[in-house]
Amino acid sequence: MAIYDIPLHTLSGEPASLRNYAGQTLLLVNVASRCGLTPQYGGLERLQEKYADKGFTVLGFPCNQFMGQEPGTAEEIQEFCSATYGVTFPLFEKIEVNGDNRHPVYAELTTHADADGEAGDVQWNFEKFLVDADGAVVGRFRPRTDPESPEIVEAIEAQLR
Repeated sequence: MAIYDIPLHTLSGEPASLRNYAGQTLLLVNVASRCGLTPQYGGLERLQEKYADKGFTVLGFPCNQFMGQEPGTAEEIQEFCSATYGVTFPLFEKIEVNGDNRHPVYAELTTHADADGEAGDVQWNFEKFLVDADGAVVGRFRPRTDPESPEIVEAIEAQLR
C-alpha cells in the first residue's frame, strides 16, 4: 500500500490521507506535549514557515507511547501546540508508532533505516521521517536530532523543487 493511500484522521477527527500532500516534501514526526524534546515543536514550525511555499510541510502525529508524554485530548493537544509554539502545520489523531497497534503509516515508515542503517521501532518522541514528492522515504532522523540541524535542513533542501 502506498503511503498516500493509508487512511488517517486529522486531530479534529476528520477523515484524511497523505494523498492531499502528494507532490510535496514531507517531514513526518511523532510528537508529544510533555517530553524533554517538546521544544522541537519550535524548530518544526520554523521549518514549516521557511519552506512551505517551496512544496514542503511538516506533519505531526501525537503519540502517548513513550512514558505517557502525550496524555491530552485532541482539543488539549491543539490548544497546547497553537498557544505554546504557534504550530500551523497539520496534526493528525493520536496514534501508536510501535507495537501490535502500530498505525499503518508507521508500519511503512519504520521499515526504512536511519543514517546508521538501523530500521525498526521508533526510539522516542520526535523521530523524523523525510518523504519525497513521490511518497518515498528518503531520510530518517532520530529523536535527539534537532529539526533545524544541518543534516535535516540539507536533506529537505535537496528534495525541494
